[in-house]
Amino acid sequence: MALVTCRFFADTLGINTTMTVILPEGPKSQIGVNSRTGGKGKHKTLYLLHGLSDDDSIWTRRTSIERYAGEYGLAVVMPNVHRSFYTDMEHGAPYWKFLTEELPAAARAFFPLSEAREDNFVAGLSMGGYGAFKWALTHPERFAAAGSFSGALDIAKHVKELEVNDSYFSRTFQLVFGDKEVKGSDADLLELLERSKTGGHTDRLPLLYQSCGTEDFLYEGNQAFREACRNTGYQLTYEDGPGNHDWTYWDDQVQRFLKWLPL
Repeated sequence: MALVTCRFFADTLGINTTMTVILPEGPKSQIGVNSRTGGKGKHKTLYLLHGLSDDDSIWTRRTSIERYAGEYGLAVVMPNVHRSFYTDMEHGAPYWKFLTEELPAAARAFFPLSEAREDNFVAGLSMGGYGAFKWALTHPERFAAAGSFSGALDIAKHVKELEVNDSYFSRTFQLVFGDKEVKGSDADLLELLERSKTGGHTDRLPLLYQSCGTEDFLYEGNQAFREACRNTGYQLTYEDGPGNHDWTYWDDQVQRFLKWLPL
């Protein structure tokens, strides 16, 4: 596998930013690595999203994602969106537009990545789990599957509770959402699930993989999302068990997610 950190100017954001990219390489002479090239065509791609306190480098620093993805011949694109919650911020930059429009175009301009829906997947942890499901539910035509590990999935309730009880998160949410009502908006995953039920073309909805540790502070919100999937009839693969909001759990879950993917 080849690991590349790409610095480029993002027109959407008006700043230089970075993305870390893993590309299938598959040299047979590389010792101790079982990797595949992914074929001669354009690569199947996983967009892998970071959490609130991290950046595009975190998955390569805290896990062996380069080695894991190599077993499947899968390219991995990891963008940096800072503390934006993958949203066009009320008091900040339009990171949702950057993520969903400029980033895929830039990544495909730099690297041979497939545009086919069946070759594209998105996943993330915590804030990134929220971003992954938001992207997949908003643009189901782009992804075959999506994954959330310990995701902040009931964002409307999460914002309300932490605005009152946690000044640290309150400042972040004020920058991201301002005074807007999150519940029932385009940022509310439970609302997006409801829309998927009435939108038709259910055979074209991305497969969803959701996991959360039972000791995680986001466990209740994950249960709410799971119940919403049941109520809407949305197909969901769900896993929980002992685990906290930490890299021990996420390192295991990203491996399980890769095995689950319809590659």
